[in-house]
Amino acid sequence: MTDLTDHAKNLLARALCARLPTLPTAVFAALGTGGSDSTGLTGEPAGTGYARQRATFTGTGPQRNVEAIRFTFTSAAGTMTHIGLFDAVTGGNPLTWSLLNTPVTVAGPGTVTLTGNALTVTPQ
Repeated sequence: MTDLTDHAKNLLARALCARLPTLPTAVFAALGTGGSDSTGLTGEPAGTGYARQRATFTGTGPQRNVEAIRFTFTSAAGTMTHIGLFDAVTGGNPLTWSLLNTPVTVAGPGTVTLTGNALTVTPQ
């Protein structure tokens, strides 16, 4: 994930200028159908049992998710093409977004799983 949202770019700029921004205390992964630097991830599923999932990262350079991230669906949600990170389980601020390597079609109840180390955050 290399696409930082405008919110994340502003956090980074304040940190680089010693202006101590309020940094996220937790990060939540989300699935959707689009994304942009200004809005972050767009098209999150609604009414399908879907919820953002907490993600923890480790690394000394590129950051990778430590554990598998599982999104559960109770009904069809269409094709998910993007992934994003937010600073809250609902609402909150978008931090980064990216295309999924392979789109995932949710045609009914089930689980979409991203394995450990599947997400890599590498701002460029």
